[in-house]
Amino acid sequence: MSMLRDFRDFAVKGNVIDLAVAVIIGAAFGKIVDSLVKDLIMPVIGRIFGGLDFANYFIMLAPPPAGYSGPMTYEALTKAGVPLLAYGNFITVIINFIILAFVIFWMVRQLTSVKKKIDPASAVAPVPEDVLLLREIRDALKK
Repeated sequence: MSMLRDFRDFAVKGNVIDLAVAVIIGAAFGKIVDSLVKDLIMPVIGRIFGGLDFANYFIMLAPPPAGYSGPMTYEALTKAGVPLLAYGNFITVIINFIILAFVIFWMVRQLTSVKKKIDPASAVAPVPEDVLLLREIRDALKK
């Protein structure tokens, strides 16, 4: 019964709703960052390095099926069932992750600074003079 009570308390406090909202916002934000990397950043990086298309950087782990006459691109070969080591796609995903992690770090940092400004109780209050005096007396008695 204790576990059910704990779960009810957890759900009623709003943590479940907060988590659901965070997951939904995170998924939408992930799509935005994915588009940012795929549609804006990677083409610029590709252009800087001579028109490279990172999506088509791969190593074929097996030859295409007999009679395959389609293009030798990542999408076409994947649809044809050819196993590929897609390191270009991996580079894109890593850049995507770094951007997402940085933005989340920045948001948490901003939120923390706003909370400190709003909640003066979270700031360290100066120690009252009588407490300092009592500490000095305590320390003197220890000697």
